[in-house]
Amino acid sequence: MTIKQDYTLELTADNNFSVLNRIINILNRRRVRIKKLMAHENENDFRRGGVIMLLFTTPDLIEKVTVQLEKLIEVDSVKVYQGNSEYFELSEKIVDVD
Repeated sequence: MTIKQDYTLELTADNNFSVLNRIINILNRRRVRIKKLMAHENENDFRRGGVIMLLFTTPDLIEKVTVQLEKLIEVDSVKVYQGNSEYFELSEKIVDVD
């Protein structure tokens, strides 16, 4: 049995109404728990956006989810960090921008 732990996921994608729903559906299908989620639009281009999530899952599942997310047409990049410190650093940058 693999131990579950926190992962920070940083994702950039097109900012349209369905992309966040599709991202969450991928996580739900794999039973990945979302502890925190922050979505934002790019301040220089409203058509672009990003999502920062704090997830609780296993190393195996985070790899599978990352591959599935990268397959979405709207998604440009997916970065995964182990632990929650990156989540708090990234979310502070977004909150400071507004």
